[in-house]
Amino acid sequence: MDKKVIAKISGGPSPHRSRIGREVAARLEANPGVRRARTDAAQMYTYPDFLTDAECDALVALIDANSRPSTLLAKSEDPEYRTSDSSDLNRWDDTVGPIDLRIAGLLGIPAENAETLQGQRYAVNQQFRAHCDYFHESSAYWPKMQETGGQRTWTAMAYLNDVTEGGATWFPRAGLRFKPKKRLLVIWNNMLPDGSPNYDTLHEGMRVIEGTKYIVTKWFREEAWLRQPIDTYVSPGVETATDE
Repeated sequence: MDKKVIAKISGGPSPHRSRIGREVAARLEANPGVRRARTDAAQMYTYPDFLTDAECDALVALIDANSRPSTLLAKSEDPEYRTSDSSDLNRWDDTVGPIDLRIAGLLGIPAENAETLQGQRYAVNQQFRAHCDYFHESSAYWPKMQETGGQRTWTAMAYLNDVTEGGATWFPRAGLRFKPKKRLLVIWNNMLPDGSPNYDTLHEGMRVIEGTKYIVTKWFREEAWLRQPIDTYVSPGVETATDE
């Protein structure tokens, strides 16, 4: 796709998003547990063993207890486009809250800028075809997104189990493919250095061939997604999840 066409659909540069990209990248690269992915197409990192086995197992149980068919912000004519189940995890839960804070602290982004941690479950033959996490700023839903924190900047996605066959996360334009590995966190900037959406972050949750795939995903906005700062996880809050 032509870069001018992509920019017209997706959105233009933003000094604010550009600064977020620089600051988060610098923080990640200073962390000895984080590894830079081998691509120049996007700012992308991995953190092996970010979660513990016990945390992974607890998140899997929460996903199984509260899952629903995954949805999309924009309709697709392809019934096989996204066939997984999703679960919006309560950030005030004793298990979810500390993980939420740890992911936000790792990136150095305020926790209130993050959407609800979402769990996804892929059974055999389920998939999520190629898509980008950022919002298309020419779309009908964009004004609503502007009211709830604006553009998605960074994504953090963790694998909760190993998958026997299939289920890789494939970034075709970046030339990377991540095989599901329990405890592994994958992090990427959905923006280019100038703060405009990066089409090279196009990625696909490939079809599961054998086994079940569990992941959790955290999307960060450029501004606050929650209306109040998060100081503690002992008080209940009201959340509304936003799907891709």
